[in-house]
Amino acid sequence: MAYAAGYEVRSFRLRRVEVPVLPRGMRPLRVLQVSDIHLVSGQNKKRRWLQSLAALRPDFVVNTGDNLSDPEAVPELLDALGPLMEFPGTYVFGSNDYYAPRLRNPGRYLVERFTGRHGANGNEPARNVPRNPWEDVRDGFDAAGWVGLSNTRGRLKLDDGTEIALTGLDDPHIKRDRYDEVAGGPEEDADLALAVVHAPYLRVLNAFTADRYPLILAGHTHGGQLCVPFYGALVTNCDLDTDRVKGLSTHHAGGHESYLHVSAGCGTNRFTPVRFACPPEATLLTLVPREA
Repeated sequence: MAYAAGYEVRSFRLRRVEVPVLPRGMRPLRVLQVSDIHLVSGQNKKRRWLQSLAALRPDFVVNTGDNLSDPEAVPELLDALGPLMEFPGTYVFGSNDYYAPRLRNPGRYLVERFTGRHGANGNEPARNVPRNPWEDVRDGFDAAGWVGLSNTRGRLKLDDGTEIALTGLDDPHIKRDRYDEVAGGPEEDADLALAVVHAPYLRVLNAFTADRYPLILAGHTHGGQLCVPFYGALVTNCDLDTDRVKGLSTHHAGGHESYLHVSAGCGTNRFTPVRFACPPEATLLTLVPREA
């Protein structure tokens, strides 16, 4: 446990993934995904590591939510992401952007997941729980030109004129997703369509895939957070299967297939600051043309 709390939780990694989703003849795009930062005031190593990711010079950045684990950490969060906000970007929020974390018995959490009593379709919005200053995070992101995607559509236009059509949902984990407000599939006049959500619940993945989005980006799972070596994750904190708890996979629905990338994220709830066999990460996705 000392290793999980003292070393691995601060052993930040960059994963690199190639995804064949672009039209033939289009140049590759470098997309940096950051997720589940769960920043607590004073986490200076994490803050410096996030700042250093700007050296990758991505074409654009996707933030898949749960930025906070401390209501006092907003200035440090915006400082940590400041160099990345020099690039085009987009974001969705997760439950811990809205609500402060609560102290829970991790054993109870595992029991609920294994017995199916955790709420496979998500949880109701929290009541009588302190709120995080998510509006300040939103205002900071918006001031940098990042596109918010809470149950809405948006666009990113890159320096070379490439246009990315974006569709995003608010967090399904607390049932804030409203797919009917964005249904209808990708906008066909863009160079690429991208779907973004915090928690990869199956109802959301099914809807995006049936609407023919080529790539869905999500976070939330922490990659299982406490994993068993040579076996993998025990839980996903949603109804996604553990085989797809992190990394690149495919999803099938409505006779169609989408790529799904789930980030294991780079933080933890402040009350469970441990990781085991699942180091914190960000991902640089290189989008390349489809072979056919």
